[in-house]
Amino acid sequence: MASIRRTLSPMYHDRSHENGGSHKGFTIGGSSSKHNSSQFLSYLTKLLGVTSDPKSSRRGPWRRPFYQFLVFFLLGFVLGLTPFGKMEDVNGSDRFSFEIKQPYVEERLENRKREEAAVDAVSFVAETENGKKEVNFVPKKLLIVVTPTYNRAMQAYYLNRVAQTLRLVESPVLWIVVEGNVASFETSEILRKTGVMYRHLVCKRNMTSIKDRGVHQRNTALEHIELHKLDGIVYFADDDNIYSLELFQSLRQISRFGTWPVAMLAQSKNKAILEGPVCNGSQVIGWHTNEKSKRLRRFHVDMSGFAFNSTILWDPKRWRRPFSHPTRQLDTVKEGFQETSFIEQVVADESEMEGVPPACSSILNWHLHLDALDVPYPQGWAIQKNLQALITMK
Repeated sequence: MASIRRTLSPMYHDRSHENGGSHKGFTIGGSSSKHNSSQFLSYLTKLLGVTSDPKSSRRGPWRRPFYQFLVFFLLGFVLGLTPFGKMEDVNGSDRFSFEIKQPYVEERLENRKREEAAVDAVSFVAETENGKKEVNFVPKKLLIVVTPTYNRAMQAYYLNRVAQTLRLVESPVLWIVVEGNVASFETSEILRKTGVMYRHLVCKRNMTSIKDRGVHQRNTALEHIELHKLDGIVYFADDDNIYSLELFQSLRQISRFGTWPVAMLAQSKNKAILEGPVCNGSQVIGWHTNEKSKRLRRFHVDMSGFAFNSTILWDPKRWRRPFSHPTRQLDTVKEGFQETSFIEQVVADESEMEGVPPACSSILNWHLHLDALDVPYPQGWAIQKNLQALITMK
């Protein structure tokens, strides 16, 4: 029986072409036609110990795709752990938490912070050497208005009048209202309806006389400011005075201590008195005074005719004040001398004062002494709830 032997054709053999040359494969730029990816894959398979023996491939046709899948899986895993953004460093307890932020996200956060800083702030434009304009924001000073009050026939009218004025003042404004012995419900009700940021305090000090009442109430407010380190301009505004809106706008110009003239009625109510500083620009050079009994005072200022920086109370080193004791009003001095004895603790002389407004050219508030002391309470009307009473005016 005849046997037929078939010779195996070689895997690669030369083929003749029309141009008479032989070609073993297409070449690009003188390199082999095998792709770079195949060379890279074969290199990786050699590193992993994979052989390209045809016999071994016949034994396990699944091995080649398995090792390819393993190589690409490892590459993807390594690339996935590589951070492509900017990692923000953290401190303290958040050291193990991190956040990757893109550059445009950081720019948006910076713009957001600038917008928040612009709220309740004064802006001004400064021109640099290159001619570019830069906008800077200066936060407005906090106005701390201290008002002592007590139960009387016209209390509701006075408190509402001051509240309506403070509502027109640009924020931030803090109204500190101080009562004696107990915080009445009627006063709290009025303060809640004003729409002004306020703090309702109570003076626990036993007051021996009426003239000491306002002194202790103001000291209660000063203790509160010193305890909480409130930073702003402190102004004593009694509830029975009349204030212009320009006054509160001028208070923010004060650096350390500011003063201005106050118009008031004499006790006889038959003439007007001007009490306060005489100014040359913003410099205090003298004082207005009309009463002989007050010539012994060092500073001729009404209680509603000055304001000062609150940091004087809780940061004396900043102002180089020689006093170690707290700055308070004194109840041991004669009536009418509380103002000058308090100012002497804040400033040394007129050189540390600022005239408000410049040249002290206008009257910003009035002390008229129009409190109706002889107005009788209605029959059956409790003093503790006197703020809801209606008085017929003839």
